[in-house]
Amino acid sequence: MSNHDQGMTRPQALRLEFFIIGLGIFALLLIFQPFSLQLFAIGSVLVVIAGLINNLLPMAQPGVKFRSVVTVAMVVAMIFCIVLLISIGAAHLYGAFFLKPPDPNTLAGKAQLATPPFWRQPLVWGIAAVAAVLAVAITIMNKIRD
Repeated sequence: MSNHDQGMTRPQALRLEFFIIGLGIFALLLIFQPFSLQLFAIGSVLVVIAGLINNLLPMAQPGVKFRSVVTVAMVVAMIFCIVLLISIGAAHLYGAFFLKPPDPNTLAGKAQLATPPFWRQPLVWGIAAVAAVLAVAITIMNKIRD
């Protein structure tokens, strides 16, 4: 049996664990540094990514196959994309039902009314495409494994 079939060795699992924890610590350092707003923004994004990657921590064990770690990472990313789409839809529905419509007589109201609805935004379609591609990739990986 090759090393690839056995899974991660103890040093590999330890490196994965240190990377996951180190990414979270690095993100917090970037957030709480007082020097640069750009570093704060990068740290804010990294905190979200580190929180998602933290779901891989139980997989950082000797003997766990790297393919399993990748599959779990893809599932976490897919769930994040789906939750993001649901959040965007919920925010739109909140605005539609609980906020007063924009005033077309103001500059801000004209800008808001000229903006296409959320389902026509490229970001939303990009997130949906990533979720769909991840779902297909996970399905194909599972079929190849079986």
